Amino acid sequence: MLNVGLELINTVIEISKRAGNEILKIYATDFQITTKLDKTPVTEADQKAEILILRSIREGVTDKFPIVSEEAATNREIPDFKETPFWLVDPLDGTKEFIKRNDEFTVNIALIENNRPIVGVITIPAKDTTYWGSIHGSYVQRGGEAPLKISCRPPPSSGLCAVLSRTHITPDTYNYLSNFSITQKISAGSSLKFCLIAEGKADLYPRLGKTMEWDTAAGHAILRFAGGKIETIEGKELIYGKKGLENPHFIASCLDFESKN
Repeated sequence: MLNVGLELINTVIEISKRAGNEILKIYATDFQITTKLDKTPVTEADQKAEILILRSIREGVTDKFPIVSEEAATNREIPDFKETPFWLVDPLDGTKEFIKRNDEFTVNIALIENNRPIVGVITIPAKDTTYWGSIHGSYVQRGGEAPLKISCRPPPSSGLCAVLSRTHITPDTYNYLSNFSITQKISAGSSLKFCLIAEGKADLYPRLGKTMEWDTAAGHAILRFAGGKIETIEGKELIYGKKGLENPHFIASCLDFESKN
């Protein structure tokens, strides 16, 4: 594994926060919405945040590793990342939430090595909150408070808390959850769902719909180093660097989550 030091992590955290500040400037305006080649919405905030992040990684962290970023990839600008660690960036995860102005959008930055996320940073600009995970553990920082170490909780015997996508829910999701004793459901946008599990506020997040690698990588790192996991429906670890960069259906949960109640 790469020698991931605290200096690198702190630099990526700072980049994520700066991108979040740029997003908030546009959030406060009457911004325009356009449509990308894949028929999804995009705003000036997505584009400006991506430019800032890519430039800052290359100039402030390292220019050795390729960067796969959502907006560039949508325009079919994907570097060769097969033989090296690489970055996965979603400059504004939850563009639909951004457009709805419900504050549930994030900045996602992850570093991948050997198909696994080894660093992940998620900033929630509208909430002045940042999560991150690495070999040094997973943390959250709210405003000017000191960082707080976080971890998954054991699944409570009283029943599970499921976190669901606010925008993308399929009938298969409810069918899957019917197999478990669910006593609470939380709806959340963007990659916030991974953070809720990593922080011990939820237990289970089934995603039985389309996602891309940049949607999950940062949250996967935070969850991984908080004691959680993301697995495919077949029970295999979710990996990165797949052809087409599209994820299969997956389940994010606590590491010791095993049985149906």
